[in-house]
Amino acid sequence: MKHTPNFSHRRALLLHRPDSNTDRLVRQLKLLGLLVEIAWQPLTEAALPDIVLVDADQGWDGLLPWKSGEEAPCPVVALLGTEAPSRIAWALERGAGAILAKPVNTSAVFPALVLAHARHEERLEMRERLRHLEERVRLRPVVHAAIRLLMQKRGMSEDEAFAALRTAAMKQRQTVEAIAVAIAAGTFSLPEAG
Repeated sequence: MKHTPNFSHRRALLLHRPDSNTDRLVRQLKLLGLLVEIAWQPLTEAALPDIVLVDADQGWDGLLPWKSGEEAPCPVVALLGTEAPSRIAWALERGAGAILAKPVNTSAVFPALVLAHARHEERLEMRERLRHLEERVRLRPVVHAAIRLLMQKRGMSEDEAFAALRTAAMKQRQTVEAIAVAIAAGTFSLPEAG
């Protein structure tokens, strides 16, 4: 994480039955500038807030709109008053990036929000990195086809063809895969060596 997030004017949903913990937590969240809503009913995807704080002690599978093991679409903080491994596992499977112990200590709220936010950003970055790598792997046969095409048409060795492909990608400020697709499609040709 490159910066400490500012939570001012962000929407927080507290999925918890009202009690002394929720009163203390809501007061602290509001001091941090969050707009807080309390509910104890299943969250819908249409009503996604900026951050979810969920009672992991009493949470059930239908409480959050994403399935167990799916990527949470927003940062999640689990509120736990028990050390039961099954409740901790439930929170982690729902994407909790931080755990806030009950009874709530107000000095632990901001660090929990920051940690959940950071974990969520890391997950998004990892998903994007994975998508990029999967795309590169998917296009690997096209890169090989472009290399073979250059070897046949230009009489280059495999290393020379790849070097020419890489150089063209750098000059065009595109990926090797994008240039390979263009070469294979016949919409881009390398300049003649000279």
